[in-house]
Amino acid sequence: MIETTLVLLKPDCLADRHCGNVINRFEAAGLEIVGCKMMLLADDELAEHYAHVLDRPFYPDLKAFMQSSPVIALALSGKNAVALVRELMGPTDSRKAAKGTIRGDFGRDVMFNVVHGSDSPENAIVELKRFFADSELFEVSLKR
Repeated sequence: MIETTLVLLKPDCLADRHCGNVINRFEAAGLEIVGCKMMLLADDELAEHYAHVLDRPFYPDLKAFMQSSPVIALALSGKNAVALVRELMGPTDSRKAAKGTIRGDFGRDVMFNVVHGSDSPENAIVELKRFFADSELFEVSLKR
């Protein structure tokens, strides 16, 4: 099934100059970029995106980290895109991620883990709407 999912390249990805490597892995796996933008995350966007941990003691540190620089938001489309992105990223805790995964190769821990990816097709729809206007998503196939 063709799906579109959200990926955020986090501040540590930008700071450590891994964006090209990370995007290359997604493209090499057959995913197409159908939306891309660099943005600073506002308080309300972060509160909505991280509503499930808003009351946790680590949220202020997470918020500060996610606002420490711009992020790159990607909309990636392809066959079973949500599961494929999750597989390529590896587990949230980079210390537990296998080498060869994005987080295993570039991440440091739970917070400094390079990328966010939607965890289900349903959440992908919600998260894409949070970060992209309809006019910023393109249904193009660049396959030749």
